[in-house]
Amino acid sequence: MTVAVLPSTPSFRLGGKRALVTGAGRGLGVAAAAALAEAGAHVVLAARSGDEIGAVSEAIRTAGGSAEALILDVTDLGRLEATLAGQQPFDILFNNAGTNRPKPLWEVTEEDYDAVLDLNLKAAFFVARAVAKSMIGKGIKGSLIHMGSQMGHVGGPNRSLYCASKWGLEGMNKAFALDLAAHGIRSNTIAPTFIETPMTKPFFENRAFLDSVLSRIKLGRLGQVEDIMGAVVFLASDAAALITGTSIVIDGGWTAD
Repeated sequence: MTVAVLPSTPSFRLGGKRALVTGAGRGLGVAAAAALAEAGAHVVLAARSGDEIGAVSEAIRTAGGSAEALILDVTDLGRLEATLAGQQPFDILFNNAGTNRPKPLWEVTEEDYDAVLDLNLKAAFFVARAVAKSMIGKGIKGSLIHMGSQMGHVGGPNRSLYCASKWGLEGMNKAFALDLAAHGIRSNTIAPTFIETPMTKPFFENRAFLDSVLSRIKLGRLGQVEDIMGAVVFLASDAAALITGTSIVIDGGWTAD
């Protein structure tokens, strides 16, 4: 009788890994940090607000995880480079800091443009560059995960700046994957639909806007932060070892038609 040899599922565990999460004080950043810590990673939570990331890191430790807070303004590129150079190398980056200023294109100011593109794209580029350089220097075969959006795959009314930043992030991600593949470093995005977070909650108080969003999400509900947590762990883990240069779209079917 022939004995079948079964393959083993690659591990989703992240024990012994160090993860950096930017924009970690609220919303999706908190969810990603919690997911990575639950999977066994030591998580460094970075944001400008020390109170928020301090509270989140304490909650992670109380839950049995490993975490620390790092006050960091990712738009201050000089300090960013110096701060990250002083950290132990990371195995995982969740490149999450971002903002949005929804308005018709004819109302967009130069200050609006700079605020959105500088944080969502420019800062994301230089955070990833700093982390990747450290990975290369230490021979770490790591994972870069960038917080994209379904709006990096489609357009949306009043979202010219946000779409520009997230489409740019998708292109940047693909180029990163090509540059870093020889070093064993993977780069991917997560692209969710509208998720209920402190940043988005005020928009949903407009019933007409909420109804328009729900009409496009085929599964009929807004996303919750928990909806992205599995994808974060997956892309950070050995289970995604052959995945790079792509996007996991978590949109409830928005982009299916």
